[in-house]
Parts: sequence; structure tokens; C-alpha cells
Amino acid sequence: MIVDTLDMLSRYTALNPLFADVVEYLENNDLSTMKEGKYEIKGDDLFLNLTTATSKSANTAVMETHDEMVDIQIPLSTSETYGYTPRRFLPEAEYNAEKDITKIPDLPADEFITCRPGMFAIFFPQDGHAPCISEEEGIRKAIFKVRNVK
Repeated sequence: MIVDTLDMLSRYTALNPLFADVVEYLENNDLSTMKEGKYEIKGDDLFLNLTTATSKSANTAVMETHDEMVDIQIPLSTSETYGYTPRRFLPEAEYNAEKDITKIPDLPADEFITCRPGMFAIFFPQDGHAPCISEEEGIRKAIFKVRNVK
């Protein structure tokens, strides 16, 4: 997991060649004015989901992992807290290959980190994360889905 400010995202492009495309997309698009929906950037290898997620409490947020994709999550409207537990400490659970997600409900996170607008969190396949924790009613957010480089 990486948490930093958006102006530092370009420092992480060596971790995945598609991260540079995310930086370029952010430089050329104003996420705050875009409509919600899915935006293909490089087909199935890189796309953006703009959404308003339902807020959850730390107790109701669901831990998840992804096998094929890396998440770059950017809160836009309000701060968002993420629960975090390294995947190696998570119990086995059913993987949904079509949606590239494993959900582990009813499992409290080991740690919590909060991102404000202007920040981002990167979750790699080894990072269990429970998103959408907020006291606000909803969280407008950007989620870049980036094909993991193995």
C-alpha cells in the first residue's frame, strides 16, 4: 500500500508502466467536472471508475483484495478512510474472477489510514483493503484500475 499526495504520484511510475498513463490522464482531465461512470483509458489494462460510494463505518466496511488489478483510489468530495491488512494475514475466501475481487466480510482491519481530497492510496494485490469508511453520507471518488505487472 502507498499513500501520498497527488502531486507525488509521478514518483511511483517505476512500479508499473501504466502508472505514467494515470499521471498523464490526471494532468489532462478534471475529475471534479466529469460525470460518474467508467472511462476506458487502455482497454481492460487501465480504466477509471468515477462513482459516489456509500459510506460505511469501520465495523461494516468489507475487506477486499484483487488478483489482476491494482487500485489507485482518490477521494474527491471528502476524506475517506481505508482499513488495511496485509493479504498474507487474511483468511482464504472465494475469489470472483469475473470481477477480480475477493471479499472477506466481518473481518476488522489491522490498521486504518485516511486520505483527504488531493491524496491517493495505491492497493496492490498483496494489500487487503476495506474502502469507503467515512462519516459523510457518500464519497465521490475516482478508482483507477491498473493491470498488475507480474
